[in-house]
Amino acid sequence: MKITVLTLFPEYFDGFLNTSIISRAREAGLFEFEALDFRPFTEQKHGHVDDSPYGGGAGMVLMCQPLLDALESVRTKDSTVILLSPQGTTFRQETARELALKDHLIFICGHYEGFDERIRRHADIQLSLGDFVLTGGEPAAQVMCDAILRLLPGTIRDESSGGDSFSDGLLEYPQYTRPYDYKGETVPDILLSGHHENIRRWRRQESLRRTRSLRPDLLETADLSESDVKFLESLAEEDGK
Repeated sequence: MKITVLTLFPEYFDGFLNTSIISRAREAGLFEFEALDFRPFTEQKHGHVDDSPYGGGAGMVLMCQPLLDALESVRTKDSTVILLSPQGTTFRQETARELALKDHLIFICGHYEGFDERIRRHADIQLSLGDFVLTGGEPAAQVMCDAILRLLPGTIRDESSGGDSFSDGLLEYPQYTRPYDYKGETVPDILLSGHHENIRRWRRQESLRRTRSLRPDLLETADLSESDVKFLESLAEEDGK
């Protein structure tokens, strides 16, 4: 996979690329990363890439010429162009899985008041991290790249991501490690029982319990078995008592 980020601040990604798992994956050749400054593509004097909005209003708007010329210089038939915008579809784990299968991702990071509308027409996808506004697209691009790259074969062990939150539509079950007893707070004994089927059942139920408590909206689309439904019904009955 190759990732290209069109940005005014390519140095923003230095730490991300040189830290921990992402750094090792890059050194192993699992992906290529290019942070391309689109300012040199401008035809304006003094390197300007923004201008006042037609019709008036506060703030500055990114011009289409420098950004789209930069896009044209890197886009191929295998590219998927992603415009980062608060108006985009919310990025989810399912989105990360789909994008991890692509050959070349191009992220467009904006700044200032917004984009010239003509830029949107050149994007294949518009994505957002959520219902809030950032100072630029770089933080969103970094988060999305992290979520995508960890899914590439070889980045992390397959079993490490198999139980992630959202991997099956639910939040992850509670995890514990040593010590068994920390100031009176102990690990659930079932996890030390060695009975794998009971552990599996406990983890599934705790995942359902946590999802119901923190993100009940996820249950509307989760793939639930008959036993899952019965367990959730039992929790509802407990609440009603």
